[in-house]
Amino acid sequence: MIRFAAFSLIILLSAATVTAQKRTYTSTSSRAIKSLESAMKYYDSRQNIKAISEAENATKIDPNFIEAWMLLGDLQADNNNLPAAIDAYKKAIAINPGFFPNTYFALANYELELGQYENALEHLNAFVKLPNAQPEKKEAAGLMITSCNFALDALKHPVPFAPENLGDGINSEYDEYFPSITVDSKQMLFTRKIKSDRFEWQEDFYISNSENGKWQKAKNVGTPVNTELNEGAPSFSADGQLIFFTACDRPEGKGSCDIYYARKFGNTWGRPINLGSPVNTGAWESQPSFSSDGKTLYFVRGSGMRDEKDQDIYMSQVGEKGWSTPVKLSDNINTTGKEEAVFIHPDNQTLYFVSDGWPGMGGTDIYMSRKQADGSWGKAVNLGYPINTFANETGLIVSPDGNKAYFSSNREGGYGGLDVYSFNLYDNAKPVPVSYAQGTVTDAETNKPVDAKFEVIDLESGQTVVESYSDKSKGEFLLTLPSGKNYALNVSKRNYLFYSDHFSMTEAADLQHPVHLNVKLKPLKEGSTMDLNNIFFDTNSATLKPESKAELDKLVAFIKSNAIAKIEVGGHTDNVGDDKSNQTLSENRAKAVYDYLIKSGIEALRLTSKGYGETKPVADNTTEDGRAKNRRTEITILRVH
Repeated sequence: MIRFAAFSLIILLSAATVTAQKRTYTSTSSRAIKSLESAMKYYDSRQNIKAISEAENATKIDPNFIEAWMLLGDLQADNNNLPAAIDAYKKAIAINPGFFPNTYFALANYELELGQYENALEHLNAFVKLPNAQPEKKEAAGLMITSCNFALDALKHPVPFAPENLGDGINSEYDEYFPSITVDSKQMLFTRKIKSDRFEWQEDFYISNSENGKWQKAKNVGTPVNTELNEGAPSFSADGQLIFFTACDRPEGKGSCDIYYARKFGNTWGRPINLGSPVNTGAWESQPSFSSDGKTLYFVRGSGMRDEKDQDIYMSQVGEKGWSTPVKLSDNINTTGKEEAVFIHPDNQTLYFVSDGWPGMGGTDIYMSRKQADGSWGKAVNLGYPINTFANETGLIVSPDGNKAYFSSNREGGYGGLDVYSFNLYDNAKPVPVSYAQGTVTDAETNKPVDAKFEVIDLESGQTVVESYSDKSKGEFLLTLPSGKNYALNVSKRNYLFYSDHFSMTEAADLQHPVHLNVKLKPLKEGSTMDLNNIFFDTNSATLKPESKAELDKLVAFIKSNAIAKIEVGGHTDNVGDDKSNQTLSENRAKAVYDYLIKSGIEALRLTSKGYGETKPVADNTTEDGRAKNRRTEITILRVH
């Protein structure tokens, strides 16, 4: 729900103090008027306590001095004493309900902030009926009325919510907030606000490991990621090899706050790098969330100042030429208010965020949106009460398996300040079930780790759903994918044959028993062979199936980018059927791949095709699994440049 400033009377009276002798007040008491004008002078010089005292004195001198009651309400609100502000506004309305329409709006505004929904609804309905009410505030009142009705209904239908403090491994006497976890749920990264030698307070990143279900004592991430300045709002990549975060007021910054990233090398973090244009601008960018697809970044962009109301969620993707121009998400997510604390779940289909521009319980609430079949985002859905309350909620993240949510709160019983809590997420708010896989990429001859590029492709849609790199020091990679689908895995590195395989993710993630995808890359040299495991044909047919396209295009790119003089496309079958038919089928299938390469721009002089029928089995033909391995398309490097 959008918050509006309620100090119209202060502005009016502040201007009036210049020509006070010409202004007519409802009070005839010169003493009361003198106190009112004295209150305004104190307010102008930022002495709120004295201003409140003088305004209160004016109401004591003349209990029917309506301007004094209204001013007192504004001053108490400015001093964050909302109950006193509400009491003062009510007294002003009791004296003359139609004297200043904005009084109703201000009163309802603060009643809503305190969760007094029925009272706020009564005063909002009265406000919109006033003929001289400001149109802008009438429009805002409409959203506030919707929020009141939503809140009253939500109170009658609470959702399950039983938060648990994560303990002293994570939490301390200081503030802990903006948690982020790896896809295997074994590491948590978060921001801690600590005392500083240079400044009074400083924000640094801390990291904790989970052992036997318990978070261990968090350690400072250290340099070069942490500095004597502030670092905040970290986001892990799915495999924990990258951190995206916010840093403000840096010499190399493009705006007041920019987004940076740091890459992990073995057990140490590299120097943070500013993402630069077009992600970072002269405005401010903050609160990044990096998708498990390895290429999509969601973040919040403000209009220029850090606490501006106009904040929206944007998205950018990284490719061979760098980051794309950020795109603001649709009005199913963004509003004219403030959106922040964006989190994209590893399913890459469920977005959680905070907003004050949608109907809610008051202040900022937590919402979710699901990606639709056409790629658009569905309309924001409030997570409900008591996850959301009349207070400002700070956002949440959700575990890869979708069962547990994490958030920060300063509720009673904590270790001090903001602590990180978790709770079991109810079914309707859970993301799409995902599966979990990990693997290593090594040199087939030396067994040394290889930092190779890997891609995971949805075989049904042909869309690349994950694109990233294996770790340089260990060759490891880790990923999550929506379950219930079939995927192709392609791994590539210059001067190696690329690797292809396909696998099924049939069940939701089991973090204790992930799918293992261990890849051995063969060096590129004469005589090397490579199976094209994602080339598919109909039974007894040489017609390429549509799901073969991704693999074929990968093969085209591989041939064009490597110093290969000539290759052979070989076709192989199992031993089912007669020899002659199998020989013909293998020749036709090899020729189908050969023809695709020619049509894609590969010179005919660099290609040959050959069918081997059932003569070169690589597995036992007495089992279905063995026969499936023998039905293959194979590439052989005949000559390199």
